[in-house]
Amino acid sequence: MRAAILARLSVDAALAGLMGGRVRLHDEPPRGASPVYALFGDAETRDASVDGAARHAHSLALVVFAKPDSARTGLDAASRMAALLTEDALAPPGHVLVTCRVAALRATRDEASGEARAVLTLEAVTEAA
Repeated sequence: MRAAILARLSVDAALAGLMGGRVRLHDEPPRGASPVYALFGDAETRDASVDGAARHAHSLALVVFAKPDSARTGLDAASRMAALLTEDALAPPGHVLVTCRVAALRATRDEASGEARAVLTLEAVTEAA
């Protein structure tokens, strides 16, 4: 799923514009990077096989870090990601995407730093090709 998400998001000029010129989606926080950027957050994959079809249910979060004093910058980037991550747009390698939906989009603020974040949670089901 990560590869499919990265492939889909990395080619979108509008999202790149919201993130300062290029899509910045990382596994780990980049050193010294200033927002807006995103990280792959918590993820879970469970068996969801039915009628002999090997299926997996996925839950995956994308965490978008907003510019200081502008929660809107994180929400705008997360909203664009949500619009791009539809069933028709994702092609997980070696799998067929059965369903994909945005389960939640929420804004949070780190209590210690005051840093605003938007968390986009996706739920998907894939089937082995």
